[in-house]
Amino acid sequence: MAGVCAALAAARNGASVVLIQDRTVLGGNASSEIRMHIVGADCHGRRPGARESGIIEELRLEDSFRNPHRSYSQWDLLLYEKLKTEPRITLLLDTALVACRKKDTLICSVSALRHSTEELFEIKGTIFADCSGDCALGAEAGADFHVGREAREQYGESLAQPTADKQTLGSSILLTGREYSSAQQFHTPSWARRFQKEDLFRRPIQGFEYGYWWFEWGGQLDTIRDNEVIRHELLRIAVGIWDYIKNSGDYPASANWALDWVGMVPGKRESRRLLGPHVLSQSDLQSGQIFPDAVAYGGWAIDLHPPLGVDAKTEPPFTPTHLPHLYTIPLRALFSRNVSNLLFAGRNISATHVAFASTRVMATCSIVGQAIGTAAALAIREGCEMRQLIGAPLMTKVQQMLLRDDAFIPSLYNHDPNDLARAAKVSASDSTEGFEAGLIQDGHTRDLPPEFGSWSDGLIHHWRSLSLPAWVELELPKESEIREIHLTFDSGFQRELTLSLSVSTNRAILRGAQPELVRSYTISVDGCEIVKEMANFLRKRTHKLETPVVARRIRIDVQQTHGVAEARLFEVRLY
Repeated sequence: MAGVCAALAAARNGASVVLIQDRTVLGGNASSEIRMHIVGADCHGRRPGARESGIIEELRLEDSFRNPHRSYSQWDLLLYEKLKTEPRITLLLDTALVACRKKDTLICSVSALRHSTEELFEIKGTIFADCSGDCALGAEAGADFHVGREAREQYGESLAQPTADKQTLGSSILLTGREYSSAQQFHTPSWARRFQKEDLFRRPIQGFEYGYWWFEWGGQLDTIRDNEVIRHELLRIAVGIWDYIKNSGDYPASANWALDWVGMVPGKRESRRLLGPHVLSQSDLQSGQIFPDAVAYGGWAIDLHPPLGVDAKTEPPFTPTHLPHLYTIPLRALFSRNVSNLLFAGRNISATHVAFASTRVMATCSIVGQAIGTAAALAIREGCEMRQLIGAPLMTKVQQMLLRDDAFIPSLYNHDPNDLARAAKVSASDSTEGFEAGLIQDGHTRDLPPEFGSWSDGLIHHWRSLSLPAWVELELPKESEIREIHLTFDSGFQRELTLSLSVSTNRAILRGAQPELVRSYTISVDGCEIVKEMANFLRKRTHKLETPVVARRIRIDVQQTHGVAEARLFEVRLY
């Protein structure tokens, strides 16, 4: 997901992108081959309002609308569609990086091999991004990286080990079951592992439709070089757990359930981590650090797992340390400290083992991907190196570009000097008390609960009408040329929204169009209708006008939503 979001962000900001994908699936640990769900800072909805926006929200909303039946193949097709229909992206599927060429500290080109078409590609570029998870490009380029757990004293981390070692979090292979109208037998293969109740210390079996993230093993090995050993052992574990469910007698409710699918690609949690000018650590996360070069954020617990996984007989499968606030991720943790034009996003960013245990989740990886794609596009436009983006005025440009594209960066708000809407006079048909129309100008595109951090104001930041239909109007100080109109609606950040086969997870998720979203609306300039949208299901809508118009009054008329009885709008931007 980090690579997909990085490619889309860079392309949408004017850069030409070549995306190398070594498998036909595109979703990383959320793909149909692995079927993990995308979690992030909202912690399965336990931190309302913290859900990631930007490109990952666009993908989630479109998948939820088009794929209410929760097919992982449809999720893959959506990602494929987004990449193939973006004219600035060249997608090389089933293609693997095999070499890179450097001059001094710069990567000049990479070589990639596609066996299916017997083609060897040489790809030249200005900036390169490693979103491979295993740091394939970084390792090939000689970038500094770390593997394993740091000693407690190295970064002053109370959650770290007393002494350093090379162990990591393990990998998982998942399975799904299907219920039938009659009893189903399971004939256990001879090579499966055998489990008893006492082998599953604090590893609950809750339902048979989807399981289980704690099928984990291999952190004591090299999760790259030993991946095939790990895959086979994980398959033995997955089949062995199903044998225990079906044949131990401890789960009579499983009688009509049959094994439907078993993953073949290990969901890898950890391997190499590249090192940047800054290394995120436990104190950065627990203090809710706000970095001056913040480009993304996190909030998932510091989620440490025993490297032995299911073989850690007396240890729980995970030990979470919940964070009191959101924290930010600086750009300095997203580019190499010794390879000048190498960026990275995903589970390989510059973080300690302890901090990585929070940043590694897929929604956080996704917004980090959008951040580096945006930074890369600006660096190419400005003709500068990544280090030169740190500090004003270029850092401010990166951050404002991200906010314009619906990313969220804690403590920052819209002050884009090119946004004409900031100087407009705002009026509305009506407003609910406390949700006045002027809030669409305050620069914030979500409500900010105080538990987000000390910078949060605990206030509402969106206009809400009393009823429908309703309208809001912006009157500019003078007639101005309008080329783009940006609208940001409410898409229900108080809930989790992800793709999951878990019944318990889906109880809190609404699949389909989110009820808070505006469904039908029109945009008029000086009384003349120029946009009519009847079937919106997205939070962020950017209307680029084929022919710019000169106008003073811009009005948005809302006719219907997908459920709620009032219009909700966070922001209008005019360019």
